[in-house]
Amino acid sequence: MVDPTVMRQIQAELLDYKGTGMSIMEMSHRSALFEAVVNDAKDNLRQLMDIPEHYEILFLQGGASLQFSMIPMNLMFKHQRAAYLNSGVWSQKAIDEAKRHGEVIIVGDNANMMHKSLPLCDVLPDSLDYAYYVTNNTIYGTQFKQIPMEHAVLVADMSSDILSKPIDVSKHALIFAGAQKNLGIAGVTIVIIRKDLIREDVGVDTMLRYATHQKANSLYNTPASFSLYVLKKVTDWLLETGLETITKRNEFKAGLLYETIDKSTLFSNDIKAEDRSLMNVVFTTNDAKLDETFINFAKSYDCVNIKGYRSVGGMRASLYNAMPVEGVKKLIEAMNAFEAEVKA
Repeated sequence: MVDPTVMRQIQAELLDYKGTGMSIMEMSHRSALFEAVVNDAKDNLRQLMDIPEHYEILFLQGGASLQFSMIPMNLMFKHQRAAYLNSGVWSQKAIDEAKRHGEVIIVGDNANMMHKSLPLCDVLPDSLDYAYYVTNNTIYGTQFKQIPMEHAVLVADMSSDILSKPIDVSKHALIFAGAQKNLGIAGVTIVIIRKDLIREDVGVDTMLRYATHQKANSLYNTPASFSLYVLKKVTDWLLETGLETITKRNEFKAGLLYETIDKSTLFSNDIKAEDRSLMNVVFTTNDAKLDETFINFAKSYDCVNIKGYRSVGGMRASLYNAMPVEGVKKLIEAMNAFEAEVKA
């Protein structure tokens, strides 16, 4: 979701951006006006996340999934090995790509528990180029509340919970996230990387080097200009709203929904309590046909897109930053009505 106030601002500027007579979609990415959008978006992120000056902010394409390859290509060059904490589908995809470039050491894996809880990190071995984890797991509904391991070069995929709460950037060497969950729309990926890790001599193609995009201020090639513009607008809104307010609202929304699930005799969530995600609340009736019936029933309450990921089934409510409390209350209303109907 994108907050309605942001959508209205975009709508107002859609045909004429800052009196140019052009839409932002028609504007040259080489223009000073568009470069100002890029720089303002960077400044917003630096302020919101308290990003130190010795970190670079890059806006890239290829989705967060391209980072599964770019990270080992750019970082796995000294020891040719890295540690990965496997907490679900997206970390597994990253592991599969990293194996193409060097040795991958799995330092924690809860796949045998069907990812119903988060894995604990084993002791990290020596001689690693980096250590990697995913902060929030959209499919399984789990989220690390604390950084699960420490390493000089710690990499985090924050695609689904970036700027949903404060995080300590300085404890990470590289953070990346697709914008489409909490920061806007699909098309742009954010990479926050310590400048000392950006190298020219990594032996990979031009477009796959972080150094290429650093030197060009993320404008080496034509960017996803509209997505970048939306990101700038969303970060304006986040600054105006305040990250503390966003954090409290996210905790409140998830708390309401988990409380409803825990009190229910029909719906259940079997994720370990301390590992439950504030962004993606998964639940089920433990009956696939009844789940499907509820998904259709919920549409009459204007609750859509709540079907769980195809590999796990059930339901999933994504409570990203722009989801209002009223939306959660509407889902709860649908759940209570459906449960009463089933019991009748």
